[in-house]
Amino acid sequence: MKTVYIVRHAKSSWAYQGIQDIDRPLKKRGILDSHLMAGFLSQKLDKPDLFVSSSAIRALHTAMIFTEHFKYPLTNLYIKKSLYSFSDGYLVKTIMALDDAFDTAIIFSHDHGINTFVNKYGSKTIDHVPTCGVIGIRFETEHWKSINKDKTIKKGKTILFETPKKLKSQAE
Repeated sequence: MKTVYIVRHAKSSWAYQGIQDIDRPLKKRGILDSHLMAGFLSQKLDKPDLFVSSSAIRALHTAMIFTEHFKYPLTNLYIKKSLYSFSDGYLVKTIMALDDAFDTAIIFSHDHGINTFVNKYGSKTIDHVPTCGVIGIRFETEHWKSINKDKTIKKGKTILFETPKKLKSQAE
């Protein structure tokens, strides 16, 4: 059995003029939401075997906060430049290329690719994955590459969908 948790990067800032999109940092709200989600999930889930992040600063910062809460060595955080994309294709390729020695992975990526992926491969329709939203999908397989073997999509079971907004409303 293989399980992937996909995290949309936390809320980023548009306040900086003249920087490229890939270099946009997190806003204060994004930092706080990342700590909220990572703290909650680190108590709820077993530590994933592998952490993979887009090379965008906002995704990396989100991933770094999660590694801290999960006590995962930052030096083992795998950075994948191709995840900085607005297509689910690179997300699928990244997941299919994971080493089968890892049963669980957490991937930090971006809006469009995540929404498409979770609806194509998960068992629940999710209209919108907000910033710092986390989705978990479990696949009944021993090999990551079999989730899309020969372009045949293997549906997984959506086992988790958490958002900062849901956690904040539960705390009130």
